[in-house]
Amino acid sequence: MKIIGLLRHAKSEDHQPSGRDFDRGLNAKGRRAATAMGAHIGTRGPSFDRILASPAQRVRETLTLALDAMGRRAPVDRAEDRRLYLATSEVIAEVVVEMGGACDSLLIVSHNPGLEDFVLDHVPDDVGNALRDTVAVKYPTGAFAVLEFDIDDWADLPDAKGRIVALTRPRDLDPALGPDLD
Repeated sequence: MKIIGLLRHAKSEDHQPSGRDFDRGLNAKGRRAATAMGAHIGTRGPSFDRILASPAQRVRETLTLALDAMGRRAPVDRAEDRRLYLATSEVIAEVVVEMGGACDSLLIVSHNPGLEDFVLDHVPDDVGNALRDTVAVKYPTGAFAVLEFDIDDWADLPDAKGRIVALTRPRDLDPALGPDLD
C-alpha cells in the first residue's frame, strides 16, 4: 500500500511587492493555520517518509511552520520541485512517480487546483463518499487529505484509484481559521 498526504499551502498575502505570485508569503491567518495543521498532522496524521513540495514562498512558509508544529514526527527527507508550483493533477502524479523512490508514504505540499483535481481524479465518485464530496465543493487553503492506494510501486499511480481516508480543514480545528464572514 502507498499513502499520499496532500497539504495545500495556508492563506497567503493578497499581493507581494515584487508583483510575482511565486513570492507571496502567508498572511497572519495563514501562519496560524499552518501551525494548527502541522500540530494536527503530527498527532493524528500518518507518518510520512518524504516530503515533496513546491518551492513557492507560501508553500515554504506553510511547510516550515507545519514541520515545527509536527515536532519529532516531521519527515527528515524533503525535496522541492519547481514542477509542483501550480501543478496539474497529472504533473503531481508524474513528480511522485519520479521522486517517490522506495518510500511508502509521501506528503505533497502544493497548490490548487492541482491538489483538488488529484483527489477527484484518483478517488472514485461513489455515492455517499462524504470526504470526496467535500473536496469537490472546495479544497481550501491549509486543507490536508490522506489518500491510500493499493499499489506496490509509485509507477502504477497515474492510473490508480485510491481511497480518501481523512480530510481536515483549518476551520475544523479552529472555527476562527475558516472563511471570513463579512
